[in-house]
Amino acid sequence: MKIFLDTAIVDEIRQAASWGILDGVTTNPTLVAKAGRTFKEVIDEICSIVNGPVSAEVTDEHAEGMMKQAREYAAWHRHVVVKIPMCEEGLKAIYQCKKENIRTNVTLIFSPNQALLAAKAGATMVSPFIGRLDDISHEGMNEVYIMRQIFDNYGIETEILAASIRHPVHVIEAAKAGADIATLPFSVLKQMVKHPLTDLGIERFLKDWESVKKLSLNKVPA
Repeated sequence: MKIFLDTAIVDEIRQAASWGILDGVTTNPTLVAKAGRTFKEVIDEICSIVNGPVSAEVTDEHAEGMMKQAREYAAWHRHVVVKIPMCEEGLKAIYQCKKENIRTNVTLIFSPNQALLAAKAGATMVSPFIGRLDDISHEGMNEVYIMRQIFDNYGIETEILAASIRHPVHVIEAAKAGADIATLPFSVLKQMVKHPLTDLGIERFLKDWESVKKLSLNKVPA
């Protein structure tokens, strides 16, 4: 399963990329606003760091406006994937993007029906929002299992990108469900690295090593 970072903070992306585990980045207007820079500046810098898909989201409500933004974003860098919301106008834009060889990530997916329609329209990726479904007492990950089954039944090549990831268990569940990608906040990625027994083990090894060094220094030559 590919790991994407869901952020527009370049320092977080640079750090994750240095670990050799980062396959792509997803952004949205809210995340870019937090970065305090222009949209193009942020996307350009992210693309210079990440050797993989970088999602840039359209903000127009109509297909014509979405396409204008999609063409602009796609021209910025070969890594850019245009993020389009799931709606009737969005489907029109996705279909046109497919004709123009512009890759798309369809966002705000909450049901297998929506995922199927987006895939049929030509989406490169579909993004089911797991955490937001959990928030309304709906088992979000179950939707990923169903989407995986449907896509496999018909050989649909659209990738399933598990989004709205809230904690490391979501990442494991997404992998078990067969999601192609999981996109997660940097805080969750850091949690995945950690384990209390690992921390204790490192601490113990370092203490033991200090003891070995002291013995070596105090040893009197024969």
